[in-house]
Amino acid sequence: MEKENNIFLSVLESLSEGLRLDKFLSSNLDLSRTQIQRLIKNGYVTSDEREIVDCAYKTKLGDVFEIQIPEPCEAEPKPQNIALDIVYEDDDLMVVNKPSGMVVHPGAGVYDNTLVNAVLFHAKGQLSGIGGVKRPGIVHRIDKETSGLIVVAKNDCAHQGLSEQFEKHSINRTYYALVYGVPSPLNGTIEGNIGRSKFDRKKMALVSSGGKHAITHYQTLEVFSNALSLIKCNLETGRTHQIRVHLSSIGCHLVGDKLYVAPKKTALNLDADLKKAVNNFDRQALHAATLGFVHPKTGAHLFFEAPLPQDLADLIQKLHNLLY
Repeated sequence: MEKENNIFLSVLESLSEGLRLDKFLSSNLDLSRTQIQRLIKNGYVTSDEREIVDCAYKTKLGDVFEIQIPEPCEAEPKPQNIALDIVYEDDDLMVVNKPSGMVVHPGAGVYDNTLVNAVLFHAKGQLSGIGGVKRPGIVHRIDKETSGLIVVAKNDCAHQGLSEQFEKHSINRTYYALVYGVPSPLNGTIEGNIGRSKFDRKKMALVSSGGKHAITHYQTLEVFSNALSLIKCNLETGRTHQIRVHLSSIGCHLVGDKLYVAPKKTALNLDADLKKAVNNFDRQALHAATLGFVHPKTGAHLFFEAPLPQDLADLIQKLHNLLY
């Protein structure tokens, strides 16, 4: 166990399976059960980027929990007048097209200019309290550098209903990714358990034992000079870094990814200027393009789309202009 703000615990043995979450964590951490319960209820415990707010949640073999230990005097996030691209909103929820570079919620030294700060200002106290002080209304996350759609709950009923859909993997999510290389086959399914890397705690990895089952369906939309590919990914499951890990496993690292980076990314069969533009793309080329779910109150099937952000659209257009 590492003495850092974020601690990772995995359920690796059958003896730990089926335990209450608060009991499992308190038996593995130097914290009282009351402290653990407070962390859980305030949204500091996540698994596969989804908050686990039920102390009685039963552990499963392969579960990986991330526990964030808050700073002693952590400030409550304040509303900030930050522009939001709101795709849909009603009394129960809102769907936001998050820009690249925006962190979803405060944590790890980031205390303002997050999506939470922005929605606190916009919703004026109407957000679900399940996520705790730091994560009001937050049902799921996408990485800071990933752009695209995220749903925010305005009340506890909506939060619970959406969380159940994420738990059952019934949420429809499509991502677009620009990657180095060309997948083989061009269309297919990548399947394999994902767990914390044994060699780098910041990374997830395909693991032969433990971890959580993950399935990514992919389709190659376009190939550029046999050096780059635009890929559409549909997630059957939603694991931490799932697309990045799965695509990297078949040799197709995301352009701009600083964590799962291709070691020889500069070896591209491209014009020098275009090669530079690709290799200098300053964030992972991943966009959450569609989001579909059942409205937790009305039962209506909702589906939303977000166009490619300008930076990624410009890079793809430059590839088109110079190669065709």
